[in-house]
Amino acid sequence: MKSSLGEDGAVEPLVEMFKSGNHEAKHSVLAALRNLSSSLQNAEILINCGITGSLLQLLCSVTSVLMTLREPAAAILSNIAESDRILLHRDAAPQMLSLLNLSCPVIQLHLLRALNSICGHTNAKRARAKIRQNGGVQLLLPFLREKNVGIKVAALNLMFHLSKDASQELAEQIRETHLDILVKIIASPTPGIAEKAAAVGVLSNLPVSDKNITKFLTQANLLPVLISLLEANISASPSPQKMWLLEGIASVLTRFTVPWDKKLQSLAVGHGVLPWLVKLLSEGSVKAKSKSATSLAQLSQNSVALRKAKSPRWLCVPPSAESYCIVHDYQCTIKSTFCLVKAGAVNPLVKILEGEEREADGAVLEALATLVQDEIWENGSRAIEKASGVHALLRVAEAGELTSQDKAIWILERIFRLEEHREQYGGIAQALLIDLAQKGDPVLKPMIGRILAHLQLLQTQSSYF
Repeated sequence: MKSSLGEDGAVEPLVEMFKSGNHEAKHSVLAALRNLSSSLQNAEILINCGITGSLLQLLCSVTSVLMTLREPAAAILSNIAESDRILLHRDAAPQMLSLLNLSCPVIQLHLLRALNSICGHTNAKRARAKIRQNGGVQLLLPFLREKNVGIKVAALNLMFHLSKDASQELAEQIRETHLDILVKIIASPTPGIAEKAAAVGVLSNLPVSDKNITKFLTQANLLPVLISLLEANISASPSPQKMWLLEGIASVLTRFTVPWDKKLQSLAVGHGVLPWLVKLLSEGSVKAKSKSATSLAQLSQNSVALRKAKSPRWLCVPPSAESYCIVHDYQCTIKSTFCLVKAGAVNPLVKILEGEEREADGAVLEALATLVQDEIWENGSRAIEKASGVHALLRVAEAGELTSQDKAIWILERIFRLEEHREQYGGIAQALLIDLAQKGDPVLKPMIGRILAHLQLLQTQSSYF
């Protein structure tokens, strides 16, 4: 009915009445527009009618007679901000930001929701930058101590949006006291999923390379808290908030699995992170899958260095099949070598490549690439092939993003070094590879040339190299 009224032309005359009418008329019009603006179609009509500036002007007014109009005006702004046409008004977001500390809690919540909608639009990078330039992050930090949960969650969400493309800027402004508040929100049993997800989201945007932040979060025992949250929510009935929470946790866990800190990796694996990362590959969103694959890749980068020598050959009892790893040719365990094979990660990684979503391809390929490092490429190739990985890699080589194509072809080159794989898959691969060499990006041609040489379809001295 709301959309129908908008289509019948009810919005435009109401806007004119709001701009030119007396106080009583404005009050009635705002009540009607508040209802109508919850329709996205009507929100766009309202923006096109130029109501944004008039609403902001009303919010900035200090005239006592207009004070009663400020709350419905802020509510309408919150509704119309869900349309990305609001981005055409480049000064709207900074003006709303400037009003935050001058408004009552009800209006603050409307403004925060409006700013969240604005910053959440896919093409809002410039708007987010403008809010940051106007001190947005610094202005939001005091809201971490806000008693009103709705306002606190909205402020955390906005901080998350603002830091998506400015993680270093966030790190420079956030203090240990703020980190402590965020950790307590996540660890406390009282806050709801929305509040925890928002706090985890902010932490997920902090730069992984900042060792001081990592040290603080480690000493604050955040790691076991995150794993407990994973355990409690990964198989629970899905909701957008739970999905966001799991995505944030998967992202923060990449901080505790960085390849340059084996001690930190051991701590994470000791807390049982590896099985949950593997489970996220099957049950998480594509973003959670991507972040989980990144953590698995980082852990697996050190598996070769950490592997333990096999028992001496003179022992009467050979090592058990359960402990022996076919890829690393050593006795691997999850805790001692962070082995992807022992963790059961290879099949779910390949499964992601077989799916329709391509966002996680890059991280998955990085993880699989650790199984074909120079020292273990032969056994790793067999493990990937056994998991039906050749078909999946060929699919990415054909239809993935350029960086994913490049990595998939790099892995395929190692797989096709083995005669058994050339015999089994050479026929289905050659047509695709030749077509890709002729029509694909030139950067792929040298590695494709190597594969074609393995398949004896190209001389090793060819210009492809």
